[in-house]
This record gives sequence, C-alpha cells and structure tokens, in this order.
Amino acid sequence: MVMAALVAGCKPKSAPRGTRPPTVECLVKTTPVKDQGESPLCWAYAMLATIESEHLMKGDSVNLSPQYVGRMFLEEQAQRYYLTGGKEPISLRGMGSALLRLIQRYGLTHYDAYHPEANFRVMERKVEKIANMDIGRRLGTEGLRKHVADALDGGIRPLPKFVFMHGAEYTVQEFARSVCMEDEYLAFTSFTHHPFGERFVLESADNYYRDEFMNIPIDKMMHYIDQALRSGHPVCWEGDISEPLFSFPTGVAKMENEREKITQDMRQRAFEQLETTDDHCMELIGIAHTAKGRKYYVCKNSWGTNNPFGGLMYMSENYLRAKTLAVWMSREAIENDKSSYIGF
Repeated sequence: MVMAALVAGCKPKSAPRGTRPPTVECLVKTTPVKDQGESPLCWAYAMLATIESEHLMKGDSVNLSPQYVGRMFLEEQAQRYYLTGGKEPISLRGMGSALLRLIQRYGLTHYDAYHPEANFRVMERKVEKIANMDIGRRLGTEGLRKHVADALDGGIRPLPKFVFMHGAEYTVQEFARSVCMEDEYLAFTSFTHHPFGERFVLESADNYYRDEFMNIPIDKMMHYIDQALRSGHPVCWEGDISEPLFSFPTGVAKMENEREKITQDMRQRAFEQLETTDDHCMELIGIAHTAKGRKYYVCKNSWGTNNPFGGLMYMSENYLRAKTLAVWMSREAIENDKSSYIGF
C-alpha cells in the first residue's frame, strides 16, 4: 500500500495575484485531496477523510475507498427497490452517518485496492433498469443480486475479498472494524424545533437511514468544533453550499454580510423557510485567521485540486454558524469537556 501523504504543516498552492489566504492556526493531517467526479458520494468522501485524519494524527497511515462504499450502497438499494416494486428510488445521496452504517454492515477496503474510474450516476441508471427487468420477471432477490453484481463488476470493478495491509490479511469486515469502531463518532445538529439536549431524526431527504442527532445550541456546537480541531481531531461537516459566496474556484465560502453575526433564530428561520438545504459534505481540518482577525475554517473538499488552495477551501465562521446542518466528530475529541452533555 502506498503510504498516505500528509498535508499538515505544508503551504497551500499559490493563490491568484491579489489573494492572500488566511493564516493557519491549526491543521490536522490528511490524505491527498480526492475527486468524487460526477457521483453524489461527497458524504462518503468526507466521512472517510475524517476517519483517515483521525488515524494519521495517531501515527497510523490509512487511505480508504469511497468507491467501495458507493458500490455496496448501490447493491443494497437494488434489493430495496426490487422488494418495494420500484416504489423506493435508487439514489446514492446520503449523509456522513450513512457511511458509518455501511462500513459496519459491508466492510471496507483501502484506496489502493479499490478506486476505479467509474461513472456512478450511469451505474445508478443501469442498476435501476436491471431491477425493473427482474421485477417484471419476478426473479427473486438471489437472481437480482447476481445480475446487479455482474453489472457492477463490469461497469465498476470486481470487489476484493480480502484486504492486505502492513503484512496482515483482513476480511473487509475485519478491516472496517480496525479503522472505525461502532459508535466511535458522535453526531450533532442545532435547531430549535426540537428540544436541546435530546436526539432527534434530522429532517433531511438525504438522511436515508433516519439517523438521530444530538441537538445542541449553535454556540455549543461551535465550541465542540473548535475544541476538536485545536486538539488534533478532524470534523465531518454537512451543510448548505447554495449561498452566492460559496465558491470552489476561489476557495472561499462566506456570507454576503459578514459583519452580522448569525444567531440561533436566524439559523432556524433559514431552515424553516427552506433556504438552508442539505447540499454537500466536507472534512473540517483546521482553523485560520485573516490579517483583520476574521476566523475561517479550513475544509478538505472532494472536487479535485483545481482551485487556488489545491482543493482546500476556507469557510468563514459566520458561514459555518449559518449553514451547518450536522457535524460528526470522534468521542475522544470532546470526552474531556466537562460541559458536554451526558449520555451520548
């Protein structure tokens, strides 16, 4: 296995003339920036990047395969589509929590073993077509699974049966458990239509498994994010990127009025008026400040490296406060915080 490259401590690629990136205060280690292409698998890329950084910060090198997870998700949905008579559409959209469920269920492999160049949107349509044909013939789930597996083997790549790393052999399930334990990550959100201090199923169309999130005030969430990053732990971020000043080409995301601090009420109003939507998922890897003292968060995106910062982005504190739907972080990131809610 090729050892994962480390980003911590290196300088971003040169910005365009006249652009000065914020000064980085802290930065966790990451694997190289990947490109999700035309697939909607940002949630898998971001959550796996978070797991990778957790290991890198502890001296353990891992680089994980989002394509493996995408394929297993397609196979699972094909069966669901068949058994509901085509009433539940096949889609690869999801949230970071879906990744955690999928690797516990189907295992995982490392990036070098499974990173085919495949168009997952095309494969979605192909799997749906196969399922429709098998529904018409009442073929049954065993026949469906074979047809889907054959199509994905040809359209993507056959699956590895074992994972080989550092001289050891693992099944895909053993490997998944070695890189991420069940319940290792905590999920948080911040909305007032449910009580704070309690879990609820976040009302997002992409919450495929109807996962629950601990609801906390936005100030508490920002505190947890800062504490995690400053203590060397990454954070998986899910939120809205539809704002006009979210720009991958410039590598910056900020609100149109950065002088107005986003409040809990402003967040709630935007969510209930459907102005804050579930669009994208990235890994938060650091904190930075401008010369004028404005705070930004360094994000590892999954859209390739073709921007001024080699695929990284700088998101303003106000944007994070306004447009975050959910975050995930390891228990270890906040376990020493005496102000934490009990009973995670």
